Amino acid sequence: MSYIIDRRLNGKKKSTVNRQRFLRRYKSHIKKAVGEAMNSRSITDMGNGEKISIPTRDLNEPIFSNGRGGHMEQVLPGNKEFVTGDRIPRPGQGQGQGSGGSGASDSGEGMDEFVFQISQEEFLDFMFEGLELPNMVKRKLAGNDSFQVVRAGICNEGTPGRLNVVRSMRAANARRIALSGGKRRNLKLLEQELEQEESKDPALRDQRKVEQLRLEMEDLRSRIKRIPFLDDFDLKYNLLVKQPRPSSKAVMFCLMDVSGSMNQATKDMAKRFFLLLYLFLQRSYEYTEVVFIRHHTSAKEVDEQEFFYSRETGGTIVSSALKMMRDIMRERYPASEWNIYGAQASDGDNWNDDSSTCHKILIDDIMPHVQYYSYVEITPRDHQALWDEYRSVEQVFPEHFAMEQIIDVGDIYPVFRQLFTQKVAA
Repeated sequence: MSYIIDRRLNGKKKSTVNRQRFLRRYKSHIKKAVGEAMNSRSITDMGNGEKISIPTRDLNEPIFSNGRGGHMEQVLPGNKEFVTGDRIPRPGQGQGQGSGGSGASDSGEGMDEFVFQISQEEFLDFMFEGLELPNMVKRKLAGNDSFQVVRAGICNEGTPGRLNVVRSMRAANARRIALSGGKRRNLKLLEQELEQEESKDPALRDQRKVEQLRLEMEDLRSRIKRIPFLDDFDLKYNLLVKQPRPSSKAVMFCLMDVSGSMNQATKDMAKRFFLLLYLFLQRSYEYTEVVFIRHHTSAKEVDEQEFFYSRETGGTIVSSALKMMRDIMRERYPASEWNIYGAQASDGDNWNDDSSTCHKILIDDIMPHVQYYSYVEITPRDHQALWDEYRSVEQVFPEHFAMEQIIDVGDIYPVFRQLFTQKVAA
């Protein structure tokens, strides 16, 4: 029997492979827990890890057992209590067995749950699995600061870590054959001549010639042995070169209504939606810029901190945000070089005839240049004129415009996944 002893040093994360296998196996439980966590978390805890509970009954391992063997025929009676798929309850504790201890109960049944912690990275992996920015196209390199290392053949110089052992040994063998080929041929001829001389009768054998042949053979063997087994010239190294990696430049416009009609609960739901979007962009796309625009009667471009935590409020003119988005697109993000996306959140209230203005700006100035635009309306009430105008925009651009309604916190994560679910290529 052979024994294999693994003496490799284990890193700090020596069980990473087993953990990934475990996470894949209980993926459905974890995704369900992630979805539930999104509804109960505060804005500041959106991207942290989570404790996952798995019922013990789901941790049982399937096993094979030996049957009685042989050929048997059985007739089993039917029943009036169970149908296919029913679970037969396990007998309660104490039936036919002795029991002891204090504080025991004569009824009830339960199972412990297996609880484990997933990290922030794992939590975000499950949260954003299967999501993408639709219609992402490769338009222009976003600079040359992103590279990928690729194999580019073999070279004669390099570091020991890139040594190609097979190529080096092959080159060494070829060099030894080339340098010793003539000597080996001469050695073979001398061996044949010596064999012929020694096969003669001792009286006719030329002993001086035999000794001379043996000396010449010994000299040739010595010269062949002096050829080095491995020389610096033989060493071959894997050549690795850096190639620029094409990266699409994308910009996401986040437009949030902070007017007086948006109460604090509605604003918190809007912030949750945009925070999910921001985490998704930061994690999934390296060259993605985010433009934050808050608006009431007037629009203002703000930074991340002010966008999520400022308490500014006022009246409602939605078109002010769309006009600012249009102007920024023209000044800083030409559609020929950038993939442009827009996401807007509002409660649907708008000032008088401004909704028709929003429709015109979207149709004429924004939608022809964007890859995708999503609108979420956060309200339990009936829709107003803004929703109807946006619905007509969706009819004109069905592939690039999407709109959904959010009523309570529990709708945020499902709506987000619905808007940015990865499209399967036809």
